[in-house]
Amino acid sequence: MSVESTAGGRLKAPVRIPQKFVPVLVTAALFVAMFAAGGVRYEGFATGQIVLNVFIDNAFLLVVAVGMTFVILAGGIDLSVGSVVALSTMIAATLLKDGWPSPPVIGLVLLIGTLLGTGMGAIIHYFEIQPFIVTLGGMFLARGLSYTIGTESIPIEQPTFTAFAQTRIDLFADLWISPSVLIAAVVVAVAAYVLHYTRLGRNVYAVGGGEQSALLMGLPLARTKIAVYGISGFCSALGGVLMSFYMLSGYGMHAVGMELDAIAAVVIGGTLLTGGSGYLLGTVLGVLVLGLIQTVISFEGTLSPWWTRIVIGLLLFVFILLQRLITARRR
Repeated sequence: MSVESTAGGRLKAPVRIPQKFVPVLVTAALFVAMFAAGGVRYEGFATGQIVLNVFIDNAFLLVVAVGMTFVILAGGIDLSVGSVVALSTMIAATLLKDGWPSPPVIGLVLLIGTLLGTGMGAIIHYFEIQPFIVTLGGMFLARGLSYTIGTESIPIEQPTFTAFAQTRIDLFADLWISPSVLIAAVVVAVAAYVLHYTRLGRNVYAVGGGEQSALLMGLPLARTKIAVYGISGFCSALGGVLMSFYMLSGYGMHAVGMELDAIAAVVIGGTLLTGGSGYLLGTVLGVLVLGLIQTVISFEGTLSPWWTRIVIGLLLFVFILLQRLITARRR
């Protein structure tokens, strides 16, 4: 181990950052750098409300990305999340239009999303089919079901939903958030507790680190794999409810490509695509980075919205290469 000398002649070991924390720290540094650069370039950018607006505009994506984090940590992938979000908005809008009260509508939407996720998890495990194929089928199924309900946008005019959508929670110094941000924060807190302080969370990391090793250790492989897809389905349905609040409509074209945004947020947040390593804090930072990219482009005014995809693609390449370097050094 190398040492460094201090002014008093003493020797001390240099501070070494564990490699597992490096991707999260890189994402945090990227966010701070983008925020600082935006503050220098644009007037009124470097304010607390800009950060809160990113949360307000992406609360549903954050919830969906939380579910995706569970799946990727377990070594899987879920391509159906965007379609489940759209299906959830369509079911909610249709039932509310038919006069259903909001609590049973929300409960039914969450139940359907959870059952879809659990079903895909069971197919993946018991039939030993690649998650990519099964969830791709789930993506087409959910999107198709959305169009069988209706091909046009269905407005939501139910008083509870509209009141929720128009509510703002004042904080301090003229800062405010929406109720959806509080729901997303609760989801993140509960998910972090589950991942780091429960048996299920430890099993998720173990399964992602190696299914055969987890099986030899006597861990409940089937229950864990099915559970993570059930959690992803629940989070997708909840994300659909939050999108219904945000858009006040149900539409089969909602959340097109959200599955890619969720995967990008998780990867940029430092979770290994191979599973077994990552943190929910990184996912939160990944969502913040994606939202801040959109904010910078909107402030610029002269750039096409497609630049958002270009920048996200470049960041994905960078973080995938970073993951490769870290895993190579561990070996």
